[in-house]
Amino acid sequence: MVEKSLDLIDEKLDFDAIISTTRERALKRAAEIDNKAKNGEKIGKLAGVPFIAKDNFLTFGGRTTAASNMLKEFETPYQATAINKLEAEGAICVAKANLDAWAHGSSTENSDFFVTKNPHDKTRVPGGSSGGSAAAVALQMAPFALGTDTGGSVRNPASYCGVVGLKPTYGAVSRSGVIAAASSFDQVGPITKTVEDARILFDAIRGNDSLDATTFFDTQNIPRIAKEPLRIGVLRSLVMKDGIDADMRTSFDATLEKLKDAGHTLVDIDIPLASPALAAYYIINFAEVSANLARYDGMRYGHAASAGGGSASGGRGNTLLDDYINARTEGFGAETRRRILLGTFVLSSGYIDAYYRKADAARAALRREFEKSFESVDVIATPTMPTPAFTIGEKSNPLAMYLEDIFTITANLTGMPALSVPMGSVLRGGKKLPIGIHFTAPHQAENVLFALGAEVY
Repeated sequence: MVEKSLDLIDEKLDFDAIISTTRERALKRAAEIDNKAKNGEKIGKLAGVPFIAKDNFLTFGGRTTAASNMLKEFETPYQATAINKLEAEGAICVAKANLDAWAHGSSTENSDFFVTKNPHDKTRVPGGSSGGSAAAVALQMAPFALGTDTGGSVRNPASYCGVVGLKPTYGAVSRSGVIAAASSFDQVGPITKTVEDARILFDAIRGNDSLDATTFFDTQNIPRIAKEPLRIGVLRSLVMKDGIDADMRTSFDATLEKLKDAGHTLVDIDIPLASPALAAYYIINFAEVSANLARYDGMRYGHAASAGGGSASGGRGNTLLDDYINARTEGFGAETRRRILLGTFVLSSGYIDAYYRKADAARAALRREFEKSFESVDVIATPTMPTPAFTIGEKSNPLAMYLEDIFTITANLTGMPALSVPMGSVLRGGKKLPIGIHFTAPHQAENVLFALGAEVY
């Protein structure tokens, strides 16, 4: 399986889904597992199964770059906990997938290396920031991939590429060894071909970790599916907003009708703060990005540049400030620099109260609204994305790109689990483009998502 996976990666290089492979180490591990199996030794539940990791996971066998020039030569001294857990079950990491640099984006156009193409139409984006991971699974390079989800970065590309993407409850999966984007939002999640595969992988990677103080998974208090059929809350106020593709709405309504025919109850609900939540999300996101990337200064971490702003000579500038400016200008792309500047602004003296603290208060209020809604419904449904995959370069305006996250960011703001599953396709330019339906559940209620998701796909 590992050799086949590596061959498929080589055959489909033109999609630019993969930054690098871990060929030598992967083949060595595959041989070791084969020998264990032959000798009757214990092997894990995922023995020999190849997988692809987003290139912000620290892994052995190659570089970890976060798709950024700042880290293009970085080789990690240790592995992410999620990678170690998969390897303990016998899974084998074969490659590192492309992403928006530092996971800053929704299209994988912000990679410092190249733009990943959508498997269904090469003129379109695969989504982001885990676009390479989703494209790789859709292209059958591996049975599954790992991504990270900060504001929809697993679910967005899952929808655009026609695969399944899970964003678990915040704290359910360790983030140790994952390069941070926005620490209070980031969560590790699997991208798979089926809902059942997502469930299996979630079981493999979840759990508390002494290396990540935010993990809290309570194995004694996991909500079960208390009743069948389910009450599905439909967030019409968001679905009917301007900018939502008409064909997307039609498919969404048709999918809901199928669930209704299967015995589930549809309930229109209203969460007033869901609409302005996008602004709060990006204020907090930018603030945390600014703080997390402060360490990459060319002195302690990352790329060091010359005084004249030349290429990677590793030289020093005339002043310490020159060192910082040159290293960060060369190492960070345009979107990353934008987020650092805006994040620094909202955290600055005189503005932190006006922006960051108000956004944080809005986050707490939004969470209360969701918790109140879950007193009357079991799950909340929306489309995953407002449109099918757009063409490369179409959304050059950053604000237009940020608006793509309208349905997904609430799960990150509230810390609740969410799942995107395919719900059909729409025709654009003579090509069928996949679209997804999005379910959000209360904290630690991933089992509800898996049960309902399996009914749709």
